[in-house]
Amino acid sequence: MSAQQALHERIFDINALNSAVTVLDWDQQTYMPEGGAEARGEHASRLTRMAHEMFVSDETRDLLEKATAAAAPGSVDAAVCRVAQRELDLATKLPAELVARRSKLSTQAHEDWVKARKTNDFKTFSPILTQMVDIARETADCIGYTDHVYDALTDQFEEGATKATWDAMFDGIREPLVNLVKEIQGAPNHPDNSFMFGEWNTADQSKFTEELVQAIGFDFKRGRQDTAPHPFCTNFSIGDVRLTTRYQDYLGASIFGSLHEAGHGMYEQGSPMEWDRLPIAGGVSLGVHESQSRLWENIVGRSLPFWQHFLPRLEGYFPNLRAGNVNDFYRAINKVERSLIRVEADEVTYNLHIMIRYELECAMLTGELAVKDLPEAWNAKYEAYLGLTPPTDADGCLQDVHWSMGALGYFPTYSMGNILSYQIWDALKADIPNADELMANGHFAEILEWLRSKIYQHGSRYTPKELITQATGKPMDASHYLNGITAKYRAIYNL
Repeated sequence: MSAQQALHERIFDINALNSAVTVLDWDQQTYMPEGGAEARGEHASRLTRMAHEMFVSDETRDLLEKATAAAAPGSVDAAVCRVAQRELDLATKLPAELVARRSKLSTQAHEDWVKARKTNDFKTFSPILTQMVDIARETADCIGYTDHVYDALTDQFEEGATKATWDAMFDGIREPLVNLVKEIQGAPNHPDNSFMFGEWNTADQSKFTEELVQAIGFDFKRGRQDTAPHPFCTNFSIGDVRLTTRYQDYLGASIFGSLHEAGHGMYEQGSPMEWDRLPIAGGVSLGVHESQSRLWENIVGRSLPFWQHFLPRLEGYFPNLRAGNVNDFYRAINKVERSLIRVEADEVTYNLHIMIRYELECAMLTGELAVKDLPEAWNAKYEAYLGLTPPTDADGCLQDVHWSMGALGYFPTYSMGNILSYQIWDALKADIPNADELMANGHFAEILEWLRSKIYQHGSRYTPKELITQATGKPMDASHYLNGITAKYRAIYNL
C-alpha cells in the first residue's frame, strides 16, 4: 500500500465517524422527536471525540508526513496533504474534551433555540448561548491569535480571513449600499408584492420547488429536499446531498430558500467522484460556497429571463396567485424594503443584516456585550441600520440558528458570497453572452457546466483566493457586486 493509500484509508475511517455525526445533525433538524435531544447530544459528543482523537493521533500525523513527502508538487495528492495538514494543525490545538463538550452543548443549544424561538423567550436560551460564547472564546485561545479573538474563529470558515479582512470588506460596500437604499426609498413607484402573501398549499410548494431545483441541475438521484425551521444544506458524500426549505405565508420563502440551498448542493455534487470522502471534496470555503447559493438564488432565480420561463409553471400550481405580467412579478420579487428577517431580505439591504450580526458577535466575544443584553443591543442596531425595531425576539435575535451551533465568525462569509457571486457571474457572462436567452428558454446546463469547470470540480484543491483568481482573473473585487446591483435596482425603480 502506497503512502497516499494508507493516508486515504485513515481519512476514510475519520470521515465515517464525522459523517455519522452529520447524519445525526440532519435528522435532528428535520425529523428527530423533541425527546431525543439529550441522547442525541451524547451520541454526537462521543462520535465527535472519537473522530478528533483518531485525527490528531501520532499515527495520522506519521501517515500524513509520509504521504506529503511522496506527493508530486501541484498534484491532487499534494492538495489532499495540504488541506489535511491545515485541518490537522487546527484540530491539534483543540483538546478532545473541548471538542466533545462543544458538540454535546451545541446539540442541546439547537433544541433550546427551537423552543425559544417558537415561544419568543430569549431568557430560556440565554444561559446556553452564554456557554456557547464561552466555548468560542476558549476555542480561540487554544488556536491562538495576535490582534483579535475573532481572527482565530473566522479563519476556520474562511482560510486566511481576519477581523481586519471583514472590516475592510464592509468599509468598501457600506456607503454605496446606504446611498442606494436612500435612492430607492425616494423613488416614486415601488413594486407591489402583496400577491405573494397568502395561504399556499405546502404539497404544491414542495412539488414546484423540487421542479425548480431539478431544472437548474440539482441531481435528485444524489440528493433530496426536506423541511427545517431554518433552511440548510448538508451532505454525507458527493452522492448524498440534502437540501431543506421552509413554507411560510410569503410564497417566495420556499422558492428562493430552495434555490439558495440548491446552489450549495450543486457545488457539493460537483466534485469528482474519485475525491469522495477526501478533504479536498466539496466547497473550498464558506465565502465561495455562499457565492454559489446567492448566484443561483438572486442572479439567476430573481432574474427576468428565469421567470419568463417559470412563471407560467408557478401559476399552474397556484391559479390564485394574480401575479400580473412577468415584469410585474420580476419587480415584486426584487422589491427593496427594510425588513427584520435576514433570509428573506432583498439583495440591497441584505448585507446590512450581516453587519449587525458581525458587530454583535465581535462584542459578545470580547465581553463588551453580555449575552443577556443581546436583545436590547440587537434592537438598537436594527433601529440604527434599518430604522426598524423587532416586535419580538423571535423576529430579532432568535431568528438565526448559527450561534446555537457555536458558529461565531461565520456571518461575514455571507457578504463575501454576495460580492463574489457578481464577480463570478460577470466572468461567466463573458464566456456565455447568451446566458439570459438560455434561462428564458429553461436551459441551464451550459451555465451549470461553466460553474462546474471553473469552480465545482476543483473542490478544495486550491486556496479560496487561488480559485477565485483562476475563475475570474483576479481576487475578490467588490466593484462587480456594486455595479451589478446598482444597475439592476436603478432599472427596476426607474432611477
